[in-house]
Amino acid sequence: MSTGDIEQGLKLFLKSVELLQETLNSSFIDAMIESGDNLNDKQILVENGKPDQLQQKELLKIYQEISQLDLKQEEKRKIIQFVLLRAEHVDKIQTNHQLTPDVSGILISSLLQNFLSKDKPAMILDLAAGTGNLLFTIANNLSQTGFKKLELAGIDNDDTLLAVASMSARWQKLAVELYHQDAVEALVTSKADVIATDLPVGYYPIDQRAERFTTHAAKGHSLVHFLLIEQALLQLKPGGLGVFLIPKDVFKSTDSNLLLKMIQENGYFQGLLNLPSELFTDKKAQKAMLLLQKKGGKAHQAEPVLIGEFPSVKSHQEIADFIQQIRSWQQENLSY
Repeated sequence: MSTGDIEQGLKLFLKSVELLQETLNSSFIDAMIESGDNLNDKQILVENGKPDQLQQKELLKIYQEISQLDLKQEEKRKIIQFVLLRAEHVDKIQTNHQLTPDVSGILISSLLQNFLSKDKPAMILDLAAGTGNLLFTIANNLSQTGFKKLELAGIDNDDTLLAVASMSARWQKLAVELYHQDAVEALVTSKADVIATDLPVGYYPIDQRAERFTTHAAKGHSLVHFLLIEQALLQLKPGGLGVFLIPKDVFKSTDSNLLLKMIQENGYFQGLLNLPSELFTDKKAQKAMLLLQKKGGKAHQAEPVLIGEFPSVKSHQEIADFIQQIRSWQQENLSY
């Protein structure tokens, strides 16, 4: 992977977005989507005479220069990620819409390398796909290690974020099914081998819809991350794996007994790993990786349950050693 190509691609992409944002008087993220669509379509969308002919000419020159870089799939994803980081700052995007750190996707893909088979098709679903960054990080890392039969799907109720995901997938030439829906509703996707989701956190506003879940609150609004974990276990194939990024202290909450009871009825609590603390500027935002396996197939309760904390991302050797320990644990405890 060429750092120089990524830097040059980022510089050019940002230039096109800033030009469109100023010309169209739009949000940064809307200009980003339009610029990406222009790049994919190899032509400039013009509405009400904007952008004008000179600006069109400048944009086409930028897109030609980007194309000449011959960027790889993962390089394109990284460029989109960096542009989204700028969008977070410029548009002041709310917390639940912010990007999942790259390292999370890399760690999850490492876990899946020994869970899935390279020779069999595998469906990976994200119930809160957003811009697709987590799903695409996992897919690209698995692809680089020889997985060629992946089926990808993502669900989100934010059409702007899904537009980013669609544009990003097209540019990376990733085949993915994207669904604009509330993931708490009945899902239209097929059953998944793996569900990997950076869960939104907070209260779900539609009590009537939440009532069909065993994790719904007896009074008031239910916790959306509880509902989505239950939805995931319902949507997994027998023996399928759920990998969730959750608040670090989620099992210290007073309602956590509802979640634990549901997990015991439908699956196996296989692991809980705290993510490196330096990934989060706010201690309250620190997350952990929860591993759940649906009952059925070859699944069985792990002995022992995988509990621990990832070392600092700055310590490459410690991370490599820790991942090797996880793989050794996997061989004995995660069958699919």
